[in-house]
Amino acid sequence: MADVVWKDRKRIIFGLPWTFTRYILTQEKLTIDTGFISRKEDEIRLYRVLDISLDRPLSQRIWGLGTIRLNTADKTSPEVAIKRIKRAKEVKDMLSDMVEKERDEKRIAAREFMGYDDMDDMDHTN
Repeated sequence: MADVVWKDRKRIIFGLPWTFTRYILTQEKLTIDTGFISRKEDEIRLYRVLDISLDRPLSQRIWGLGTIRLNTADKTSPEVAIKRIKRAKEVKDMLSDMVEKERDEKRIAAREFMGYDDMDDMDHTN
């Protein structure tokens, strides 16, 4: 497994990690592992992340938590929530930088996710 950059668990009452949801971030992907008896693992490649937002309602801010929401170009996980984690703003900023770096390294532009197969169609001028 690649080097882990960040990991945490979804937290519940009093900000304690008493859940079976684990988040693992490497340089190339985010993995969300859920469940105890029946487990599910979702993997999102960072270059497929389109948008990142941060929700910090009062009920989470009291305990120093936040939820990061991702919109992705991933068919199985178009919307992902990294729920109730510590240092959410710091993690969101780090994740955003890592997404941009991964796109640059793979030479992927946002237009590739917008449905434009041929950019020449947009550049036609008479």
